[in-house]
Amino acid sequence: MTLLYLVAGEPSGDVLGGRLMTALRARRPDLAFAGIGGPRMAEQGLVSLFPMEELSLMGLAEVLPKLRALARRMAEAEVDVLRRRPAALVTIDAPSFTLRLAARVRPKGVHVIHYVAPQVWAWRQGRVRKIARRVDRLLALLPFEPPFFESAGIPTTFVGHPVLESGADRGDAARFRAVYGLDPGTKLLAVMPGSRGGELARHLPIFTRATELLRRRFATLALAVPTLPRLVESIAKAPWPVTPIIITETGDKYDAWAASTAALAKSGTTSLELAVAGAPQVVAYRVSPITAVIVRRLITVPHASLVNLLAGETVVPELLQERCTPEALADALAPLLTDPDAAAGQRAAFARVLAQLRPAGGLAPSEAAAEAVLSELRAQR
Repeated sequence: MTLLYLVAGEPSGDVLGGRLMTALRARRPDLAFAGIGGPRMAEQGLVSLFPMEELSLMGLAEVLPKLRALARRMAEAEVDVLRRRPAALVTIDAPSFTLRLAARVRPKGVHVIHYVAPQVWAWRQGRVRKIARRVDRLLALLPFEPPFFESAGIPTTFVGHPVLESGADRGDAARFRAVYGLDPGTKLLAVMPGSRGGELARHLPIFTRATELLRRRFATLALAVPTLPRLVESIAKAPWPVTPIIITETGDKYDAWAASTAALAKSGTTSLELAVAGAPQVVAYRVSPITAVIVRRLITVPHASLVNLLAGETVVPELLQERCTPEALADALAPLLTDPDAAAGQRAAFARVLAQLRPAGGLAPSEAAAEAVLSELRAQR
């Protein structure tokens, strides 16, 4: 049997890996899989070399105490890949681990396919030369990425964005409003302050204050806060002006977005998910002052939101750093809560943006990724 070695380092990569394995097996039942992954990849038969959660670390405060353990796991993964000699190593996002592993095994004859092109086009573009030494092919999620990476000599295939397969467009607004007793006149605001410790610490006080200001303007305002189970207590203790509906299940989250009049979200992939759900939105983000100074010197793109970047204009208000204040957030959200034309304008732009994220041939992104992987295997014969 042909062996593929897949490595994911975080939950989002595990989802991508699980879908990719499903699409690959549908095309090539003879494929066997080994590697590192989480529960979604385990559902497809992967026995992980070690728990993927050991790699799901963010920020210096989390990483530094685990450096020795990470080094051991890196060495363990390298030995396992070289022992098994797979037809290809498919690394999935998490570049701080996966591309380092690729750098170790590719010089020893292992063919490397990296799924989710690192966003070096946004800042520190010089890193693309390092990537070129580590991979044989990139699978890109965004349509403008292949020309950028191919100009550096990296074969790159656009496979579409996995947000299109998220199910965010299948939320049940009527069910959500019925379950939580929200009548048609109630304005529902979905609030996503982030799930990482630093994000939550910086955003939650600002976001809750913004909702307090909005509550003064809209007496019927209700709040829905999708979050992770481990963050429920922190979310519940925050000074919300009304008791929020706290959601931890993905299906409930999509129902909440479908029912929402507008959304306030930290900048990131959530913005694209909201676009799939058709939820008018404002995005915001704050980092430490020192990080802000560094990032502003390195950043090379005009927008933080992928919606705006793909649209080529400001469709979604972006309130970043010093502009991310409760007053500014409330002022940006108010029109979306009152003006149907403002909300409709965003939705029309969402449709244009999402059309750019679809792969050719009517395939789903996971299917396009599977076709690209199999094409690489055929090319090696």
